[in-house]
Amino acid sequence: MGCCDDPFTLAPSEPLPAGSPNVNRRGVLKGFAAAAGSIAALAGAKPARAQARAVRLAFCSQLLCIIPYEVARAKGRFAEQGLEVELVYTRGGNAAMQALVGGAVDYAATSLDVAMQAFARGAPIRRFATTGQLPLFALATAPARADEIGAIEDLAGRTVGVSALGNADHALMLYLLERAGVEPTSVQFATLGPNILEALRQGQIDAGLVQEPALTLVIEAGGRTLVNAMDVEDAQRFLGGPYEFMGVAVRADELEERREEMRKLALGLRDGLGDLQQMSPDELVATLPSELTTGGNLEELARIIERYRESLYPQDVAIDLEAAQRVAATLAVAGLVPADLVYAELFDTSIVEGG
Repeated sequence: MGCCDDPFTLAPSEPLPAGSPNVNRRGVLKGFAAAAGSIAALAGAKPARAQARAVRLAFCSQLLCIIPYEVARAKGRFAEQGLEVELVYTRGGNAAMQALVGGAVDYAATSLDVAMQAFARGAPIRRFATTGQLPLFALATAPARADEIGAIEDLAGRTVGVSALGNADHALMLYLLERAGVEPTSVQFATLGPNILEALRQGQIDAGLVQEPALTLVIEAGGRTLVNAMDVEDAQRFLGGPYEFMGVAVRADELEERREEMRKLALGLRDGLGDLQQMSPDELVATLPSELTTGGNLEELARIIERYRESLYPQDVAIDLEAAQRVAATLAVAGLVPADLVYAELFDTSIVEGG
């Protein structure tokens, strides 16, 4: 399971309902069969522009992940490339990848750990562009343990909360322990699903892997941040540098026929990333679909975006193969992929200039 399957988001945990109002050019995954699947489009979707090529791109509903895509759409960057891109929201990165492999969509945007695990299982996919360069996790202590635990090394003999064993947060935690020289068996893992935040605040666990806005809430309650992988300086210190994260994949057997379309999609995303760094946080929040933000604290979301956008989002969409290797190392430490798996065929760096 990838980062986008983690429960700490401002988005609903259920897929958006078909027929939701005020949503244009978006679809909702209603589920799909193992071989192909099926998609229910939202009512009232606008028809494709004249001569524009319509494509469907499956996506999870994690707000910090979707921002470059919604910005590119809202600013007309896809339209400038002659594309009408429908963002199809799913329940997580795994669901998006399953939709791609099953033929329900044209592209899937997922975290790299999802793509690597799918590739390791034989999924015929090619990843050709990136939109995120750091994972969305932070390691924080419970408020009651902030004075006792000041570093990763202090977690020996402690209980650390993760969403589930084998998830992206668990794999990252094992990697952090290894780099810090802490024997993983000295740490007890509590699998808490969506309950990590409350378990931390109540001191039921000593530390936990959280996302935003959970990190902000834990720190406000008196917790301590041990590692914030969303911060570029912490990523350099604890992970060794950038950590290839969100990106776009296509089915391998369609690579040649879609090559020009892929180039245009990548160019639209590149220009959207440039816009993302120039727009105000409030403008960025306004690009997000209301179905994903209703009930959330939008002022807090704007502050989170302002804090992290320079760290989380790259300047271009070229794949960083060195950063990708760090993801592979994390998954190998957790036993989620073979340590000797060769990823040369997963990446196509010919689509994006400089990749």
